[in-house]
Amino acid sequence: MTENASSSPRTPQCLVRPGARTWRCAPAPAEVRDFHAALPGHTPTPLTELPRFAAELGVGRVFVKDESSRLGLPAFKALGASWAVHRVLAERAASGEEPGPVTLVTATDGNHGRAVARTARLLGQRAHVFVPQGVHPRAVAAIAAERATVTEVAGAYDEAVRLAAEAAAPRPESVLVQDTAWAGYERIPGWIVEGYSTLCAEIDEQLTEGGHAAGPDLVAVPVGVGSLAQAVVTHYRSRPSGRAPALLSVEPEAAACVLESLGLGEPVSVSTGDTTMAGLNCGTPSSIAWPFLRDGLDAAVAVTDLDSAVAAGDLAALGVSSGPCGAAALAGLRVVLGGAGGEERRTALGLDASSVVVLLSTEGAAANPQAAGDHRPGGG
Repeated sequence: MTENASSSPRTPQCLVRPGARTWRCAPAPAEVRDFHAALPGHTPTPLTELPRFAAELGVGRVFVKDESSRLGLPAFKALGASWAVHRVLAERAASGEEPGPVTLVTATDGNHGRAVARTARLLGQRAHVFVPQGVHPRAVAAIAAERATVTEVAGAYDEAVRLAAEAAAPRPESVLVQDTAWAGYERIPGWIVEGYSTLCAEIDEQLTEGGHAAGPDLVAVPVGVGSLAQAVVTHYRSRPSGRAPALLSVEPEAAACVLESLGLGEPVSVSTGDTTMAGLNCGTPSSIAWPFLRDGLDAAVAVTDLDSAVAAGDLAALGVSSGPCGAAALAGLRVVLGGAGGEERRTALGLDASSVVVLLSTEGAAANPQAAGDHRPGGG
């Protein structure tokens, strides 16, 4: 059912879908977690309980998975980049290809490109990162500081992806390491998705340590092309038995390609606009993510820049550093549970006063300098 009512002046974009909690898929490889655990400096990121939000949202407990510092970077993306590059280099070595440095090519709205560049630098490889319009100069500078070659693109994210793929294709010493997939390019994006599974495994362990071994009742995840959401769906829909949580995707209103695709029942591309949620400013769902999102998501919502800015400020007041993309999870749940129709949506998602909610804060404030310290719509 689609919903078009809220206590805010605008009309929210929201979709709640029955039946997703019964769908099942195969799990991610177990060795991913061991790989990350063995990396120098790796520690699990915090899962912070915030009772204030539980009271506000009318649920039992709210936890925020704080990805503001993951492997020395201010976002979760290093999980996927490190595992995918590991697989790429291991495969090249096994095939007997030349052992010289490889150029890892990618397009990015910021965090993924920096993660690929950092991984390349640490492993003695090269990186070439294509950056679309709308990424703050300081975010671009952070990628360059990892010794990557940076090409700024006069176009949107999808155009940067196209140019990165073209740059990598004719050169045997270059490998495209992109976190979105399309027909004919699916294996490396699949490895990136596998890398994100570590985040979900940590949540299970941390909830158990916090006295809630049954797991969450709802997980809210920010969405760009849908790769992290694919990992979340895979994790929670691969369990053969036990309670399955509701899964909520959150996008910017300026780039709601997953919400639009779910409404139409098929993947579509949308024209993207300006948004402070730069890392979510993507116009086309990943081809390998789409079946998981279509069958495994319970709900999808699009939020405004003001929604995410207010949520980021509220998180900061409670000691959680969250950029606009990370704060989108809280903003989205507020839209879904608030206003006219909120109680109906709450019931459809199986939430009540005892429910446990996990919000994925996918980046810290340092990941998005454009919006740092600015909680106005369209800030900075």
